[in-house]
Amino acid sequence: MDETPSVVVVEDDPTVRAAVGAYLRANGYAVSEYGDGVSARAALAAGIPDVVIVDRMLPGISGDELCREVRATSDVPIMMLTALGQVEDRIDGLESGADDYLAKPFSMRELLLRIGAMVRRARSAEAARGELIAGDFHIDLTRRRVLVRGVETAFTGREYELLVFLVRNPDRTLARDEILREVWGWTVGEPSTVTVHVRRLREKIEVDPQDPRYLRTEWGVGYQFSPIGALA
Repeated sequence: MDETPSVVVVEDDPTVRAAVGAYLRANGYAVSEYGDGVSARAALAAGIPDVVIVDRMLPGISGDELCREVRATSDVPIMMLTALGQVEDRIDGLESGADDYLAKPFSMRELLLRIGAMVRRARSAEAARGELIAGDFHIDLTRRRVLVRGVETAFTGREYELLVFLVRNPDRTLARDEILREVWGWTVGEPSTVTVHVRRLREKIEVDPQDPRYLRTEWGVGYQFSPIGALA
């Protein structure tokens, strides 16, 4: 595997795009820059980088639409940038398939740290070997293949990492801060990030996502995962 991590930056503001590209290159990344969603889509169809950084508001096709298209065929980590900073806007971005979110104006140092965490986790996951078997869940860590009740199920990169963490910590009450730290690598972050990914995970693992049996909310604390399905 190439040791130089590659990043695609999709940002219509040329000043922001140039600044992000220059900063990442100065810190050891190979960067490709695009000013609109259409050209970025064509580039991503030809090859997937280690990380995609995408602005939410783009000409041609939106950042949300680009995220959904990329996510349909790849679990590449996606960082979304936007001038929209409200919680609802962050949730919308995560719902479209982004793994992480930074509102403008943002710290270049924070961007670098988060991108680095994404690359490390993605590459360590690729290098992992073995399998996890717990109750109704069978995870092939080598091929990143997941069987839920015997049925192969597709997950995004972050959903997969979250599920692996949960399977490795069954029947424990896990605080949102702990999940952010262990799955995202953040010491400070937005708890709604966990909430959105839990919701997406439930849609894929629960028989009835509105009445979860595997991934249950512990109100005021966090979540608890039961690989055999907890009783009501």
